[in-house]
Amino acid sequence: MTTAYTDAPDGLVASAGVYAPQEDSEFLIDVMEKSGLARKRRVADLCTGSGVVGIAAGAQGASQVTAFDVCSRSVRCARMNVSRAGVDVDVHLGSWARAAEFGPFDLVVCNPPYVPHDPDAPCAPIPPDVAGSARAWDAGYDGRLVLDPLCAAVPDLLAPGGSFLVVQSEFAVPRKTLAALASAGLDAEVVAYQWIPFGPVLESRAAWLEDTGRLEPGRREEELVVIRAQRP
Repeated sequence: MTTAYTDAPDGLVASAGVYAPQEDSEFLIDVMEKSGLARKRRVADLCTGSGVVGIAAGAQGASQVTAFDVCSRSVRCARMNVSRAGVDVDVHLGSWARAAEFGPFDLVVCNPPYVPHDPDAPCAPIPPDVAGSARAWDAGYDGRLVLDPLCAAVPDLLAPGGSFLVVQSEFAVPRKTLAALASAGLDAEVVAYQWIPFGPVLESRAAWLEDTGRLEPGRREEELVVIRAQRP
């Protein structure tokens, strides 16, 4: 069957069933570039999706980049984008448990699913032109279905002195990420903030977020943060 593709930033493509890169990926890439953490380092890109962050790490001078995703469609899409971009990134099927087989890494980056979701709550439909599966964004009632186990696993992926960069929304409670990383033995802090308009997914959840007291009535912007954690 012919696979349909939609245009994505930086000349990449997102195949059918793969969420196209959004502002959060661009934000994470920008912070990674400004920090210089990828240059000449071994990098792991978790929840790679289209591969955009891993490809950026390669373009920023990483010595080695290994990307992972639990979705086979994403793995195929990322491999295609790696080929198109002409960078050296190995893409594998699996989560951070698989990544542990290839570590340790000097830098781990991740744009995980972090949108709160209640399957029993009524939500507006998401436009059909939004590529991707809901597993790319739905992250449980508090948005932490992936973030909490990720924070617990990251120290085992990092080499001594290694760094972790993760992007998330305010609605997944960044202070809980900071606390989880600290409990895992890492020094963590928010290193960048950015306000962006709601995309189609949050627009569909806006009424529910208001009803549950997480969103002020009428507000349609969210704050994204990038958190950096350091292994001693």
